[in-house]
Amino acid sequence: MDNITELVRRRRSVRTFDGKEVNEDDIKKLALFMEKIENPFGIPVSFKFLDGKKQTLPCPVVSGTNLYVGAKVPRMPHMEEAFGYSFEMFVLYAWSIGIGTVWIGGTMDRSAFERAMVLEQNELMPCVSPLGYPSGKMSVRETMMRKAIKADSRNPFEKIFFDSTFDVPLTEEAAGRLAEPLEMVRWAPSAVNKQPWRVVLDKNGAHFYLKRNKGFVSESVGNMQKIDLGIALCHFALAAKESDINICFSVSDPGITADADTEYIASYLLQR
Repeated sequence: MDNITELVRRRRSVRTFDGKEVNEDDIKKLALFMEKIENPFGIPVSFKFLDGKKQTLPCPVVSGTNLYVGAKVPRMPHMEEAFGYSFEMFVLYAWSIGIGTVWIGGTMDRSAFERAMVLEQNELMPCVSPLGYPSGKMSVRETMMRKAIKADSRNPFEKIFFDSTFDVPLTEEAAGRLAEPLEMVRWAPSAVNKQPWRVVLDKNGAHFYLKRNKGFVSESVGNMQKIDLGIALCHFALAAKESDINICFSVSDPGITADADTEYIASYLLQR
């Protein structure tokens, strides 16, 4: 994938497709890419194409396509973050070749999709996505959904990023060369646009935290906001790589004091 920063800024969720089947060449590209996807947690995420018509997979918020991609992950610590990271890799690649997607975790017949994915008891299928070519015009329903969650707005930089401690907001100037990777985090998609990520930047690197909201945890989906943190980690890593910033992944808590609703997830440490 080339020019990650431009890709992130251009990409949007797509629920209305043009009705054309995804061509064979694009299917092959997607299939080859999904086989190579990895995440820094080292947890396998398995992808599978699904035929909504043949497999009877109702999804009322999607129109103009019958093709879906599902993914599943074994139940273990950090499964949600690994899923979010890997699925976002697929989403960004799909957009880079002109394929629209949208993260769907609730507005679908979950039991039907889980059967189609052949989900085992020790596995989790948090989300799926339709695949297709975006329609030139959004449906009324899609327009209303985007407006309801303010899909095109994001929190200010200083509200979600911090300088060494949660008491000091981080400015873009103080972020230096990490300002662009952090900006890519700021524009990451999240469940109903809650943007639950918080990042503390210090001399060692960037430490990612979850600012919890109620109502985002269930047995069938897991912790949806930890999936969002996986997406944020993906954006940061891809943007850092594009900017030739040498980083390494860590899940060692740096011990930064946080409130009871804020949970440490992972870090990207600077390599000098």
